[in-house]
Amino acid sequence: MTQYKYDVTMSCTGCSGAVTRVLSKLEGVDKFDVSLENQKVTVESSTLSETDILTAIQKTGKAAKVADK
Repeated sequence: MTQYKYDVTMSCTGCSGAVTRVLSKLEGVDKFDVSLENQKVTVESSTLSETDILTAIQKTGKAAKVADK
């Protein structure tokens, strides 16, 4: 299982809720954590690529990028 980290601009619980919804429906996501306070999203998956997950997060309309390692 691989862990990916993203910086996601979220201004309210509605924003973090949208990201939570899309990740909970995304097949291949084993575990995830959405931190509104830190503007961070961590996702664990054994089948999805970093880009697949980033694309899904960006479909919510939020500005998202792969976090600096």
